[in-house]
Amino acid sequence: MAAAAGPADLATIAKKWKDKRGSLIMALHDLQGRYGYVPRDAAQELGKHLDVPLARIYEVITFYNYFKLEAPGKHIISVCMGTACYLKGAPEIIAKLSDKLGVKAGETTPDKQFHLQQVRCIGCCGLAPVVTVNEKVLAKVKAADVVDQVYACTKGA
Repeated sequence: MAAAAGPADLATIAKKWKDKRGSLIMALHDLQGRYGYVPRDAAQELGKHLDVPLARIYEVITFYNYFKLEAPGKHIISVCMGTACYLKGAPEIIAKLSDKLGVKAGETTPDKQFHLQQVRCIGCCGLAPVVTVNEKVLAKVKAADVVDQVYACTKGA
């Protein structure tokens, strides 16, 4: 995750995308790239620069699963729920991680260390079921082993 954006960064994002038809999504991608999520005050300021009402920005943010409204945890755990992963045990993996971390998919642990999310497809169907921890890919994961594998990936990070 990049450093937080400041007012100059918001102006730069807005300048890049202003007056380009259909560019709100791309501007929000840039904003989330800077923060790791879309904070309300930054979205409001971006809207001012782009002449887009905050309500319209929130329509886009809440429609697309990609955008986050809260800061994710330090370690992002993504469980693939594509067909191959689903059939090979992804629901059990989500259940095991949810139980151990005390959060549901889409939530961050209270200590802000872990964010658990389901993703549509990682594109590694031959390695199903797949879990990523930050950007490390774990292949052929078994629910019984997933917690240890996740902690091994995050040790020292």
